Amino acid sequence: MARNYAGVLGFLAFLTCVVRGLIHGSGPIGLLGAACWMMLIFAAVGSLIGWIAQRTVEESVRGRVAAEVAADQVESAPARPAVLAARAAANPAA
Repeated sequence: MARNYAGVLGFLAFLTCVVRGLIHGSGPIGLLGAACWMMLIFAAVGSLIGWIAQRTVEESVRGRVAAEVAADQVESAPARPAVLAARAAANPAA
């Protein structure tokens, strides 16, 4: 995910600088130099944002999986007689 964000932001920064330079009539050396620097800067920022996003998603998935595993273990654990008696007392119709 980090590489995707870096690639997209870097490309957008490069393209924006090139279009801006063409509109303002900049020379090709200055235009491409500025565009390359902006591409590098925005690719680094995009990489950081993508890394943070990836970590956030991974931690969320780990938390959900751990909660589901814990819930399955509680449901599949053998019921103790005291628990069964308490359930029967709480729900006499069943």
